[in-house]
Amino acid sequence: MLALFSLLHVLGGVVFLFGLTLGLPMMVAWINDEPTLRLFVKDLLITCGAGLFLWGGFRPFRRELRIKDGFLLVALVWTGLPLFGMLPLLSHLDIGVTDAYFEAVSGLTATGATVLAGLDGLPASINIWRGELQWFGGMGVIVLAVAILPMLGIGGRQLFKAETPGPMKETRLTPRIAQTAKGLWLIYAGLTAACFAAYWAFGMSWTDALMHAFTTMGLAGFSSHDASFGHFDSQTLEIIAITFMLISGINFATHFNFVRARTFGIYTHDGEAGVFVLTVLTSGILIGVYLWAAGQYQEIGTALRYAMFNTVSVATTTGYATTDFGLWPAFAGFWMLLLGTFSTSSGSTGGGIKIIRARLLVQQLYRELKRLLHPSAQIPVRYAGASVSNQIIFAVLAFFFVFVLTAVVMTLAMMATGLDPVTAMTAVVATLSNIGPGLGQVGPATTFAVLNDFQTWLCSFAMLLGRLEMFTFLVVLTPAFWRK
Repeated sequence: MLALFSLLHVLGGVVFLFGLTLGLPMMVAWINDEPTLRLFVKDLLITCGAGLFLWGGFRPFRRELRIKDGFLLVALVWTGLPLFGMLPLLSHLDIGVTDAYFEAVSGLTATGATVLAGLDGLPASINIWRGELQWFGGMGVIVLAVAILPMLGIGGRQLFKAETPGPMKETRLTPRIAQTAKGLWLIYAGLTAACFAAYWAFGMSWTDALMHAFTTMGLAGFSSHDASFGHFDSQTLEIIAITFMLISGINFATHFNFVRARTFGIYTHDGEAGVFVLTVLTSGILIGVYLWAAGQYQEIGTALRYAMFNTVSVATTTGYATTDFGLWPAFAGFWMLLLGTFSTSSGSTGGGIKIIRARLLVQQLYRELKRLLHPSAQIPVRYAGASVSNQIIFAVLAFFFVFVLTAVVMTLAMMATGLDPVTAMTAVVATLSNIGPGLGQVGPATTFAVLNDFQTWLCSFAMLLGRLEMFTFLVVLTPAFWRK
């Protein structure tokens, strides 16, 4: 019980910090003289008040977090913060708790699946709030908290280890964990500012530029328009988006090291960056050629333009769309969704299995095939010039098994409720990999509002599992976790 009280103290600090983020849409509402100003003030007071109550009420029980504490707190934060994040949506929009929670979870997990229509008519402050949710979710609210909470006397190493994505979590950029978190956030904020400036300079309004900078850098995909990125119909803006989506799909630790070393050799020595960029861009070209050859577009240039943008968007788990790619031949849509399940780098703001795990799985397969020919041979799995321990290989195999098993079980559950196989499977894959739109009834031209309450809650759970990379969330559900 004392351990739970200690966690509630830390949770209060995170909730209070989260409440302060409502200040940005509140300012937008004030600048634009929107009627949402009052509701944002109310929601800020509620959220910050709840945070202060928990932080102050349980302060006598504070202590350094243990490993189990970190996992439980991460689960509490990522399931609890959407309850506060949905308050502005409930206050202004005509939606129920199920849809509001889904939208908030989709925001904080940087998924981009939405149940909302009529986005063009929403107040700018609401859309900015949706984008800000995704921006914080992209890098992780927890990492921000780790950078700030030590100032309040709360250590955060176990919290950082539990939340940070990727199979190799022990690499530290700086001696102190708070310095690491701050460094990552400075890089993230600087790139976001550059993305905002580029969007604004080439035609977006400042509110559209801000929201789309948030959702581009978060690889999240919420838009302020029902037509998504296709609303702008600008090849220049699409090139800017592609550039920053690719940047965000690379490990931010690599960006951090590049800033310190100021040499592009940092990227060539990254075992994921080159493979990620090459895989995504090559796929975009091949899908463009395929669409042109299939007669989807009469001109090769048009085919390449639409294929490249939408392929990069889905492969990086962003989820923007410039056309309804659900109308393309099924092969193209499924290829793009497959890319979204593994293409981004660990330590990026993207979702999915991550390309480092995919590479290790391929190498493990190659090792097993060689062992059939040479049973006594010692065949190491190597990554970035170093041997990878069997412990990491086993963890990757377990992760892949759980990912596939979860996708299959959830797909069957969705189909049992009456969904067609394409909609059921792609809805699960899109939410579990934090991609956003799927195919069928949840394609880019529609929303997840077509799902019933059970299906919506299942997808919300899938988004949380995907954002926390399965084990961080599932370990809390095991009996062993709760034994003393």
